[in-house]
Amino acid sequence: MPVAKVTEITASSPESFKDAVEQGVQRASKTLDEVKGAWVNEMKVEVDGGKIVAYRVNMKVTFILKD
Repeated sequence: MPVAKVTEITASSPESFKDAVEQGVQRASKTLDEVKGAWVNEMKVEVDGGKIVAYRVNMKVTFILKD
């Protein structure tokens, strides 16, 4: 039976929350094998001069541990 682990990461994008999540999952997949899911637990925006300049997400990524 596989055992999973959860790690927390932060990712950002100048485009959207969706893009920030996608970039975070793609980056996590480069380092972690068998990424199985992600839970977004916080969303923030960075504002400069009254305009949104970055969308930021904190998420927990679940992956399967190797034997």
